[in-house]
Amino acid sequence: MKLKTFINKFLATISLLVITLSGANAGVTNIIPFGPGGESDVTARMQQPYYKSIYNDDIVVQYKPGGGGSVGWSSLNSEKGDGSVIMGVNLPHIIMQPIAKGDKAGYKTEDVNVFSFFHYTPDAILVEASSPYNSLAELINFAKNNPGKLTFSGSGTYSANHLLTISLNQKANIKTTYVPFKGTGAAVQALLGKQVVAEAGYSTVAAKQGSKVRMLAVASESRLPAYPDVPTFKELGFDIVSGAYRGYALPKSASAATVKEWSDRIMKINSDPKFKKQMEDGAFVVVNIGHDQIDDFMKQQQAANEAIAKELGLIK
Repeated sequence: MKLKTFINKFLATISLLVITLSGANAGVTNIIPFGPGGESDVTARMQQPYYKSIYNDDIVVQYKPGGGGSVGWSSLNSEKGDGSVIMGVNLPHIIMQPIAKGDKAGYKTEDVNVFSFFHYTPDAILVEASSPYNSLAELINFAKNNPGKLTFSGSGTYSANHLLTISLNQKANIKTTYVPFKGTGAAVQALLGKQVVAEAGYSTVAAKQGSKVRMLAVASESRLPAYPDVPTFKELGFDIVSGAYRGYALPKSASAATVKEWSDRIMKINSDPKFKKQMEDGAFVVVNIGHDQIDDFMKQQQAANEAIAKELGLIK
């Protein structure tokens, strides 16, 4: 009888231990809808140690590339809404893809339950270090003399990168060829491997690749402090200010409390001075758009991107 009692108590203790261990540090899955190596991946990896330090929990990064992010976003609402899964989101992608592709995008903008944006990266034109092109003017001259032969790598279709090339084609009166890749990482490798003439990428590519690339122009309002010698498109006579916002979304089934909790978590990491410095050193622009600002921000972005789509002839 004593042995049976001991065994029952032992089994109860083991069961309690298993439950405790499975609940503690169970980890959160952060799905990045692009391949590894791009800005979405890089910043998610940067957040990991801060999340661990603040919340004593892990964020496990997974990848679900395809369709410039649309494969991931179209599957977001099939994930659990208990806060155990979040997904990276990008603007203008989640607005422009449904506008340009319609039902083929696989999702609608309103289907994506965004709860925060935490950084912004300006678009940029970059070439590989050994490229003969040392200025945007030289690159444009090549395009004028060789219609369609100026190839740009970029992250996805109807992404910020893609829209940059469409705008440049129109404003410079040239014809180029845009080659979409499954994320910035793959687009950069295409550039470094000389599979393309140039990259329609982001300012952060220059920060990460250093002497391997040369940035010819940046689509920011003013020159970046980290790159004072790189002119803006505006300076060069092209009214182009563009780039990508990155943040996170939860499945629509997530409660209001879960949305607020996750927004607060991301904003808390954003407020860490070391994290902010790390972001700025990488040529990222830190922004703090939480759940309470998302609705107004998305309405503004929807209107702005619809105007761009009309200008580009994507909608009437």
